[in-house]
Amino acid sequence: MDTFLSTLHTVGLILLIILFFNLMIFVHELGHFLAGKWRGAYIDRFQIWFGKPIWSKTIGGVKWGIGWIPAGGFVSLPQLGDMEGIEGEANIPKDLKPLKPLDKVIIAAAGPVFSLLLAYVFACIVWVGGKHVPEVPDSQVGYVMAGSPAEAAGLKAGDTIIAIDNKPVSKWAGNMQGVTDLIALSENETITLTVQRTAEDGTSETLTINTAYTQPETKWWQRSSMRKVGIMPAMDFTVGTIQHNSPAERAGLKKGQKITHLNGQRIYSTQAITVASKTGKSMELTVQNEDGSTAAVQITPVVPSNWEGHADAYPLLGFAWDFPRKEPRLEYPTPQQQVNQSLSWMGTSLSAILAPNSSVGVEHLSGPIGIGSSMYSILELPADRSWRILLWFAVIINVNLAVLNFLPLPVVDGGHVVLGLTEMVKGKPVEGKFLNWIMGGFIILIMVMFIFITFKDIGDHVGKDDESSLPMPVFKAEPQTAAPQH
Repeated sequence: MDTFLSTLHTVGLILLIILFFNLMIFVHELGHFLAGKWRGAYIDRFQIWFGKPIWSKTIGGVKWGIGWIPAGGFVSLPQLGDMEGIEGEANIPKDLKPLKPLDKVIIAAAGPVFSLLLAYVFACIVWVGGKHVPEVPDSQVGYVMAGSPAEAAGLKAGDTIIAIDNKPVSKWAGNMQGVTDLIALSENETITLTVQRTAEDGTSETLTINTAYTQPETKWWQRSSMRKVGIMPAMDFTVGTIQHNSPAERAGLKKGQKITHLNGQRIYSTQAITVASKTGKSMELTVQNEDGSTAAVQITPVVPSNWEGHADAYPLLGFAWDFPRKEPRLEYPTPQQQVNQSLSWMGTSLSAILAPNSSVGVEHLSGPIGIGSSMYSILELPADRSWRILLWFAVIINVNLAVLNFLPLPVVDGGHVVLGLTEMVKGKPVEGKFLNWIMGGFIILIMVMFIFITFKDIGDHVGKDDESSLPMPVFKAEPQTAAPQH
């Protein structure tokens, strides 16, 4: 029964995502349709998705349908240009007259305009209902990985990064302005970090650290990884649930204690404890109790008894971590602020893709499957958060859809606008074999890009490293020392 309900839940979310996608496609194409009707254009078809229709019906002289390739949609307007390569053959009347250049411009521009209007509609709802802003760690370094470029450059745990490549930074991630974002989007051979380092006595200094970067290897079918320097954020943490008979229980650790030092060294991340535990060596932890008092605890990690014999087994201390959770706060940005933010992110992304020394490429774009996967993850969140995030996500998608279609490239709406404007200037339509070659070439390019990005969308979810097969750890009780015989 649980499996059935889980499957039903998954299917329901997928159907909701499909409906959401199709709403955005429909509104975009509705712009072309209504503008075409207004300007007296002949409309052959209105179709959601490409390819041969799996359903169609003729209403008012227009063939409405749904194609079998789940991507995009179109309104067939033969007077606007030859789009047979994408839309299929149109049923064109013999006495069809050409459109005026202004009509072509209006019809072509209407789709992106309607997408932008839909973005504003979603943005108005977000403005009223609020947008969740998750709490993220600040820009203090919590852990520097051994052997990483950051370690080689001299970065230390406890340093606070205040700028990356001269761009100010105050948080670890978010809005393409965090530490991880600016490192990933960097375009230089070395990344310049401006850090604030505070000594034990409270004095601080500002340092400039130049670090190299790495890009962890991925499978050939997956997207290449982004630039990293080998650092993790500082976080608040306390001792959580302690397992029975574990080294933590035997050492006297208590739930709620904060571990501040490892072998006398100040720590800012649980990773320091995790890495030290795997060595199996005894360690001294300085713990802070809830009343502010401190104590030194000697503890030696051990391999759980039920892990013995497993090739990937390693020593543990035997407790979980508790992290203080802060509820995301609500913000109420105006519709224009939301659209401006979306445009800014899009500009940053396109700039990174076009930059010659950037590690960001076309492969890092998302297609329908990638976007749908993100939407699925959003819908899995608690209901009071998911709908707010989904509406904000819809603002971003529709702004992107509007801008990409406004680009002055063949086949897309912006290309038709350019052709219409050119015709207005020249006084005659732009025709010829050269234009047909360009249009045909871009059709092939778009299809190849779509297949490539979809392949990467799928590849990112295939062949991920399997999770550890180790069972839940169990610790043996220490053998009791026998009482001396008299």
